[in-house]
Amino acid sequence: MTVEAIHLGEPEGPRLRSVETVRAVAGKGLEGDRRYFYEDGAEPGRALTLVEAENVEAVGLAPGETRRQVTTRGVRLDDLVGRRFRLGEVECYGVELCEPCTHLQSMTRPGIIKELTHRAGINADILTDGMISVGDEIVELS
Repeated sequence: MTVEAIHLGEPEGPRLRSVETVRAVAGKGLEGDRRYFYEDGAEPGRALTLVEAENVEAVGLAPGETRRQVTTRGVRLDDLVGRRFRLGEVECYGVELCEPCTHLQSMTRPGIIKELTHRAGINADILTDGMISVGDEIVELS
């Protein structure tokens, strides 16, 4: 159960950039991700998005093409909704499923919404400051 990729982006930019390490800020988001970093505090479930590499591969997309910030491997993310977990040194809380949207479909292909329904990852809160790196372990806390 590991972090496989981290992607950050600009608010309106179609392309995301891959990074090896990112600083997570409790209640705000990932530094450098101008799409989902909230200086005044993120609403519940808006600070962090995660998706399973296995689901991304199953629909023929590359890491980052789902527009989620963190791509994981070996963990069933849906099971983390309503639970605390740690990515590297950062404690998080799974808030809800992150269902695919028409924006994702417009940037990929028709039918991707149906293919990824209930498999497009989760939205989470960041509870503690710290670093998240590719290769970090994902550990369920509760």
